[in-house]
Amino acid sequence: MPERIEWLADGTPYSPRFGDRYRSELGGLAQAREVFLRGCGLPEAWAHQPQWRILETGFGLGLNFLVTWQAWQTDPARPRMLHFVSTEAFPAGAADLLRAAAAHPELLPLATQLQAQCWGLLPGVHRLVFEEGRVLLSLCIGDTQAVLREQQFEADSVYLDGFSPSKNPDIWDTHTLKAVARCCRRGTRIASWTIARSVLDGLSQCGFTVRKVPGQPPKRDNLQGEFDPRWEPRKALSFQPLAPVTPASCVVIGAGLAGASVAASLARRGWQVEVLDSETAPAGGASGLPAGVLVPHVSPDDSVLSRLSRCGVRATWQQAEALLQAGSDWQTCGVLERRLDGSAGLPADWPEAGRDWSDIASEAQLTQAGLSTNDGPACWHHRAGWIKPARLVLALLAQPGIRWRGGNHAARLQRDLETGHWQVLDEQGHCLAQASMVVLAAGHASRLLVESGLQLQAIRGQMSWGLQDDAPSTATFPPFVVNGSGSFIPAVPTDQGLAWFAGATFERDQDSTEIRPANQHANLARLQALLPTTAQTLAPIFQSNAARAWAGVRCAAPDRLPLVGRVDASALPGLWVSTAMGSRGLSFAVLCGELLAARLHGEPLPLEQRLAQALAPQRFRA
Repeated sequence: MPERIEWLADGTPYSPRFGDRYRSELGGLAQAREVFLRGCGLPEAWAHQPQWRILETGFGLGLNFLVTWQAWQTDPARPRMLHFVSTEAFPAGAADLLRAAAAHPELLPLATQLQAQCWGLLPGVHRLVFEEGRVLLSLCIGDTQAVLREQQFEADSVYLDGFSPSKNPDIWDTHTLKAVARCCRRGTRIASWTIARSVLDGLSQCGFTVRKVPGQPPKRDNLQGEFDPRWEPRKALSFQPLAPVTPASCVVIGAGLAGASVAASLARRGWQVEVLDSETAPAGGASGLPAGVLVPHVSPDDSVLSRLSRCGVRATWQQAEALLQAGSDWQTCGVLERRLDGSAGLPADWPEAGRDWSDIASEAQLTQAGLSTNDGPACWHHRAGWIKPARLVLALLAQPGIRWRGGNHAARLQRDLETGHWQVLDEQGHCLAQASMVVLAAGHASRLLVESGLQLQAIRGQMSWGLQDDAPSTATFPPFVVNGSGSFIPAVPTDQGLAWFAGATFERDQDSTEIRPANQHANLARLQALLPTTAQTLAPIFQSNAARAWAGVRCAAPDRLPLVGRVDASALPGLWVSTAMGSRGLSFAVLCGELLAARLHGEPLPLEQRLAQALAPQRFRA
């Protein structure tokens, strides 16, 4: 359940849990602007910077974020990117966030956008995206000390906020302040409304120089300071953010979902990106799938794959909402997942926030799919549906700063030791492009461009499809996507009319795109296990060989998780990879593009550090 908030007679929000107000008696707007924003020297300090990174302890009702966002929005000298990382152990509901901002009409348009994205806030990191990806809010749900261990960045400003030290001592104790200091660089400015002696002493012990300054009534004093320890801070091996690079030129090899996502993420940060592909049109490989399913993975133990998939689905959902046409390019119809292995799928202690994502399927939903509760367990995924991957690829590649070049087959890479630039050569040794950085996103072919090799496996998939008009009836079709062993998408608009899609096969170490009749029969068998009544309707089309087909080759790593990051920092500087999306390109590609850009620029990560490490290309090395 969202945190319970009471509203006092004067409209002030109050926390029964901590017995304290969320803001001062005179309102939170002045406190947010004077204590935190101006207390950290903003907006002057961020003028003309490529990025600015703010850390806040205690998101509360989001007022500090809204005020900072508004200041960024109205500042002609604003940084290109604004990162706002905020911790919160007990997140408020979206409705309360909007109600808290209602007293400040100038913030209401921003609060409405914030409210729309505040769903499914399970423990962990949630990346919310605003201003076409130039304002990024990372909500870290959990204990501040614990969640900061899962971040890897250096803040430029710190808002020390939270309920009074006497009411909520844990967020002000020395261990938490050490976790904050770990996320600071020398010169990071801090600001707070509290001047409690324990806080002043704790900050001093952690390397901050602090001072009292005149406060906002009724507070006589506030706190300001800088991180400037007398010793040289040493970062743990697990916390080594890269020094941010200056955007320059980059070549991305591969114009599928992975390559287009990387190109868009880098272009938003000021890079000039060339995207090369051997095909004559974008999404010529596996991303040319006519329609794919966007759905989170679930597991009883909420595995790494499940948590990664939620981060990825949110990232793709945001881009689809911003760039695609609902109803023709994608559809948020929900997805019914049959658990054909008999497991419940969801963890036994699945919290309320998780039910924003997925829940046990209702009897009515099963009935709509021609199923019953006797057919075994099933889940209903609210934030799910179908997407045409090629449409998303085209939309991503259309972003400013990206140049697409088809019909260019990259056969070899070489590095000019004088300039440090990478050259991309064709089979005849001609230079196709050169840049300071290269990202391999060519699926299975990526392994051919790195001498040290990448552990990648080709996985062939064949999908069956047909037009609804050619089906004997559509009465047995469910009104939403169903997946389990394979999937069924009932109604996708095409140039020829509404189409259904079923499949797809999963054939390891196969790289042929030739259509195979046996795969059509295999897809029918999957459909019979998944949706018996629908399969019975479509069986004559399959049996008469009238069902159409599409085949493509996916790329996967041995553990079925993507590879994202530097290939070899010492031997191959400037060479990065984003590949091995497997059969979950729609779930992973956009997230991986943002993760690569965050690593490169020393930004806050869009997911927990342990999840990011699970995607490191070096994980298979002995």
